[in-house]
Amino acid sequence: MQLYCESLTSYKRLKTRVVKIGNLLLGGNHPIRVQTMTTTDTMDTLATVEQSIRCIKAGAELVRITAPSKKEAENLQLIKDELRKRGYNTPLVADIHFTPNAAEIAAKIVEKVRVNPGNYVDKKKFEQIEYTDAEYQEEIDRIKERFTPLVLICKEYGTAMRIGTNHGSLSDRIMSRYGDTAIGMVESAMEFLRIARGEDYHNIVLSMKSSNPQVMVQAYRLLIQHMMNEFGECYPLHLGVTEAGDGEDGRIKSAIGIGTLLEDGIGDTVRVSLTENPELEIPVCRDLVNRYKGIDTNSIVPEINKLVYDPFNYKRRDTIQIENIGSKQVPVVIADYSKFNQISPDDFSFIGYQYNTTTDKWNIADAAADYVYCKAEPDFKLPGTLKVLLDAKVWNHANDKSKCYPLFDCNEYFKKDAVKSPSLNFVMIDCNWDENSISSLNSILEEVKQDHTAVICLSSNNKNAVQSIRRMFIELSSHQVMNPVIIICDSSHETTDESLIHYAVETGSLLIDGMGDGVCFGYHYDNSDKQTTIQQINSIAFGILQATRTRISKTEYISCPSCGRTLFDLQETTAKIRSVTNHLKGVKIAIMGCIVNGPGEMADADFGYVGSGVDKITLYKGKEVVKRNINSDVAVEELINLLKENNAWVEKSE
Repeated sequence: MQLYCESLTSYKRLKTRVVKIGNLLLGGNHPIRVQTMTTTDTMDTLATVEQSIRCIKAGAELVRITAPSKKEAENLQLIKDELRKRGYNTPLVADIHFTPNAAEIAAKIVEKVRVNPGNYVDKKKFEQIEYTDAEYQEEIDRIKERFTPLVLICKEYGTAMRIGTNHGSLSDRIMSRYGDTAIGMVESAMEFLRIARGEDYHNIVLSMKSSNPQVMVQAYRLLIQHMMNEFGECYPLHLGVTEAGDGEDGRIKSAIGIGTLLEDGIGDTVRVSLTENPELEIPVCRDLVNRYKGIDTNSIVPEINKLVYDPFNYKRRDTIQIENIGSKQVPVVIADYSKFNQISPDDFSFIGYQYNTTTDKWNIADAAADYVYCKAEPDFKLPGTLKVLLDAKVWNHANDKSKCYPLFDCNEYFKKDAVKSPSLNFVMIDCNWDENSISSLNSILEEVKQDHTAVICLSSNNKNAVQSIRRMFIELSSHQVMNPVIIICDSSHETTDESLIHYAVETGSLLIDGMGDGVCFGYHYDNSDKQTTIQQINSIAFGILQATRTRISKTEYISCPSCGRTLFDLQETTAKIRSVTNHLKGVKIAIMGCIVNGPGEMADADFGYVGSGVDKITLYKGKEVVKRNINSDVAVEELINLLKENNAWVEKSE
C-alpha cells in the first residue's frame, strides 16, 4: 500500500530524484543534508562571509542568504568569491521573495535559488477574490510567463531550485480556491513544478513549511501523494517548521514536524528555524538526522494492510473516558519519580506544585503534571489534582487508594487473584512484536476491552519504536478497543538536548496523528542533577503537547529566525516580549523581523509584532493591521495595550 512513504512499519527512505547543488548531491540514497540561513545584512559582505564560515564549521552543508532585491543578489558574487578564496566550497542558496529579477541574477551566481510560489508572482493582500475557471487559468498563464525565464536560466547554469511553499504566504488566488489548507499549499507548489517540468527542468527541491507542525506534516504527505499520482516520481524534500521560535519550544516544534516525516523515511535535507544564531541550528539538525544513520531497515512489525486513521487530516482517536483520561479530556502528563527513594513536598515543585508552608496550601501551575509514578506512596498530603501511580504489588499496601492507582504488567493483570482498583488501573503492553507477544495479543486486547477501568500504557524497546507503537494503535482499532492510551517513552541519552529530540519525535509523531491520551517519559540522569532533569522533562512534556496542539498550557510564540531583512534585534526583542507575556496561556504571538515574513508567515497567530522599517513596528490583530510604524522603543508597551484592548491580557500573579 503506497500512501506517502515506503513503509509504515519499518524505516525505509522514500525514493526521490537526485538533485545536484554545486558539488553536493541531494536525494536518492544520498545522506540527509543539513543547512541553515545567515542573519547578517547581505550587503555586509565580510559579516556574511564570517557567519557563513561559522555555520560551515558547525556542519552546515548548504548556506542560504537572503536576496530581497537586485543589489543583494548582485552582492552574492562578492560573498561567494570571498568564501571560495578562503577555501570554502559549500553551496550557497539565494532566498527570494517578491522579486523575479533578483532571482534571475542570483541564479547565475549561486548554486541554488529558493522561490516562494505564494509571492514570487502572486501578491497577498488578504483579499478574497472569486475566480472563474477561465480567469484562474489566465493567472496560471501569467505565472508561467514570469517564472519560465528563471527556469531557463537555472537550466542553462546548472543551478538548482527550491520551490518553497509557506502556509502563511499562500496567495489570495490560492486562498480563494483552496482556503487556508494543506492542499492549498500543495497546489501552490505543483503549479510551479508543472511549469518547470514543461521546460524539462528537474533540478528541483520542494518544501511545505508551516509554523504549525500538524499542517506542515499533512502538507508534505499530500505533496508526495500528488507527485506520485501525477508524475510517478518524487522530487527531493527540504523539511522545516517555519518560525519555530527559540529555546526549548523552537526545538520541540521543529523536532515534532521534521521528525514525524523522517520517521517515515521522508526528507532529504533539513533546516531547523530558530530565533538564535544560525550556527546553533546545526546541532539540532544533527541530533535529528543522526537518529537514522545506520538504522536497521528490517522490521518484525507486521505490515499495515488498512489504515484506520486519516494521515492527511487530524482527528483524535475515539476512546472512553476513565477518570480524567481519554475521550474529550486533554492528554495527561505522568511524571516519573521512580528513581526517588524518598519524596518530600518540595520535590513536587519541579512538576508545577509549590507548597506554601505558611498557608499549608499548594499553588498549582498551568503546566503541572497530572500523575506521578512513585516507588512508594508519599507520606504527606498531596495536592488535590495530583494522583499517584504505584506498581501493583506496592499499591496493594497503599493507605489512600483514592489517590493511588495500580500499574500492572500484562502477566500481573491477567492473574485471577489480581487485586484491582474499582475505578482506574494502568496496564503495560510492550509493542515489541516478538512471536510470544503476537501469539498472546488477541487475548490481551479482548480482556482489556471489557475492562472500563483499564488505561493502556504502550512502550517499545524496538529501534523503530514509533512504527511499533503506531502498529499497536492499528491493532487496538481492529479489535475495537476504546480504552485510553498513555505513550511511554524512555531515553538513555546523556544530554537533555538529545533526550528532547527523542521524546518529541517518538511521542509527537503519534500525537500529531491523533494517537495518545497522555505521555510519560523515563530518563537517564546524573545523580547530582536529578531535580533539574525532572523539571526539564516536565517542561518538555507540556511543550510537546502544546506543539501538537493537543493541550495548551502556555503562551505560544511564532518567531522567525532572523535574516538579512530583519529590521530590529529579533533575539533581544523576542526575549523582551516573552518576559512580559509568557503568563498568557493559549495566546499566540508572532514576532516577525520584516514585512516579507510578516502578515503571511504568522498565519495562525492571534497578535503580530512585525518590522515595517528601521526601528519601526507594525502591530496586527490576526491578519489586520491595528497600529502602523510605531517606534520600536515603545512597541512592546503598545503590544501590551493591544492585548488589553482585546481582553487577552491578565496581570501576572506574584
